Amino acid sequence: MSLLLRAAAKTDVGLVRPNNEDNFGYDMRCGIFVVCDGVGGEAAGERASRIAVDTVLTYFRDPDRLVSGEVFEATRLLSEGAYALGAAVQLANQAIYSESAQSLGQANMGSTIVATLVDGSSFSIAHVGDSRIYRIREGRLEQLTSDHSLVSEQVRQGLLSAEEAENSPMRNIIMRALGQDENVEPDLADHDFASGDVLLLCSDGLSNYVAESTLTEAAAIEDLEEACDELIEAAKYGGSDDNITCLLVRVREKGLLGRFFSGVVPDCVSNKRST
Repeated sequence: MSLLLRAAAKTDVGLVRPNNEDNFGYDMRCGIFVVCDGVGGEAAGERASRIAVDTVLTYFRDPDRLVSGEVFEATRLLSEGAYALGAAVQLANQAIYSESAQSLGQANMGSTIVATLVDGSSFSIAHVGDSRIYRIREGRLEQLTSDHSLVSEQVRQGLLSAEEAENSPMRNIIMRALGQDENVEPDLADHDFASGDVLLLCSDGLSNYVAESTLTEAAAIEDLEEACDELIEAAKYGGSDDNITCLLVRVREKGLLGRFFSGVVPDCVSNKRST
C-alpha cells in the first residue's frame, strides 16, 4: 500500500514560563519529524533543543550519511531507519555535550528528543527523555514511547501506581537526556502504518495535562493546523505550567489524494527563533 503524508506542528510558551525551550522541525522530503524539550538555565535549554533538532534534520538531508548497526549491538534486529535515527541522536547528543562544555552559561544544558523516520508504510522512532510519541488508529490511542523519568521507573518497579505517578511532585525529573554525558542510549523501535493513522509527537507540557480522550478527538480533526491549536488550548485549560509542543503526522492512501491534499503542504518546517 502506497501512503501519503500530511503534517502540522505548533509550539507555545504556555502560561507560566518566560521563554520557550521546546523546538520542533520536520522535512517531508526526508520523512523525518522531530520534537525536543530543552533543559537548562536561562536560554541554555532553548539552545540545546535547537541544536538537537538541527543536527537530526541535517543528518537526514545528507545523502552520504553513514549508518552503523554496531553502535546499537543490543538492537541489531531493527531496520536501517532505526539505526539511522540512533546515529542522528548520538550526533545531537555529542553536539550539545560539546557546546555545553565550552560555556559556563550553558553548562549542564540538555534536551529530550522524540523523532520519527517514515519509510513507505512503516516508520522508525527514537526517543530520549519524557517527550512522547503516540499513534492513533481507528479512534484508539497507543503510546509508543516509555518515559525516561523517575516516576515512570518507580511505576515499572511497582513503587508507585500510575495514578500516584500522575500527581507526584517529582514527575518532571528525567533520568536520561541529550547532552548530559558523552554518549546516550536512545530507545529505538519500528512500527507499521495503516491508512488513516495519525502520529502525535509532543513535549510533556502537553502530554501531562491533556486527557487521552482529548488527544484522540483532536487527531480526528481533518485540518491538522486546527488540531494542533486544539491540543495547545487543551493543555492550557488543563493547567499546563510548561512549554507546549505538538507535531501531528497523518497518513492516507494515494487514492485519497484529491480530497486529502486541499492546500499546499510545505516540505520543510522548523520553528526558528533566535538563540
